[in-house]
Amino acid sequence: MAELTYRQAVAAALAQEMARDDRVVLLGEDVASGGVFKTTAGLRERFGPDRVWNTPISEQAIAGAAMGAAMAGLRPVAEIMFADFYATCWDQVANEIAKVRYMTGGQVTMPLVLRGANGSGGLGFGSQHGQSVENWAMCVPGLKIVSPAGPAEAFGLLAAAIRDDDPVLVFEHKALYGRREEVPDGEHVLPLGRARTVRTGGDVTLVGLSITVGTCLAAADELANHGFAADVLDLRTLVPLDAAAVLASVRRTGRLVVVEENPGQLGWGAAIAAIAAEEAFSDVPLPVAASLEAEVDVSAARVVAAARALLKHG
Repeated sequence: MAELTYRQAVAAALAQEMARDDRVVLLGEDVASGGVFKTTAGLRERFGPDRVWNTPISEQAIAGAAMGAAMAGLRPVAEIMFADFYATCWDQVANEIAKVRYMTGGQVTMPLVLRGANGSGGLGFGSQHGQSVENWAMCVPGLKIVSPAGPAEAFGLLAAAIRDDDPVLVFEHKALYGRREEVPDGEHVLPLGRARTVRTGGDVTLVGLSITVGTCLAAADELANHGFAADVLDLRTLVPLDAAAVLASVRRTGRLVVVEENPGQLGWGAAIAAIAAEEAFSDVPLPVAASLEAEVDVSAARVVAAARALLKHG
């Protein structure tokens, strides 16, 4: 085991895959000098200018060049420095990169990775450089989505993304770059689409992604002080989504809390909650006892109670 920071783990994964496959190339703003977040430090010196390319300050150019390189047989890893700026190259990402393999009937693959610093984390980057935007990509068929919670995940998931024959968006949380933990020695690759159980408990399921996994663990510690044991899941990837792991936990605990650093409407948390509501809980036959029947059946009294609860807190 080696102790690495999150940013060092990203650089180590890139180095591992570049050494393994000479088709892997890096491109983006300032990547040749290590990048603004120092996630590509030392790679230009090790692999040379033919495989580590600085680009103009143009996300459209970066995404377009990566797409062309992938179609030509390379396996590019392109850095969109701040994930917020997917907004400036969204046509290439959503309408071209995500659809080429499907529209060519599999004749043209798109083995590329787009990386970007994502999220807020209390760093004060503001409304144009501090958003969590993984939800933008979740609803685009053809894209895989990765968001690591720590150095070991950052290393293993990025390596898997580079080896994948489909386009993968990797959202690295900027507030995690300095986090340090042990990473396995040797080749380290984690499967996409498999959630990680970080902590086990039988009272409630806490589901997090990226930085919110740590939030869930802190909450689980506090809940333990009150006598409750939380199951904590790290989704790791949104596409593919390990819904089976979430459902297995919720069926065991009977309770679910989803923790995301995103606007609440149409977020990945809403998708997780909907899946759990639909599949983890069962309807019951209509009871015979009048008191139980009243709990199940629709009545004006229940509607009034629900409305009063809303009015009370409105």
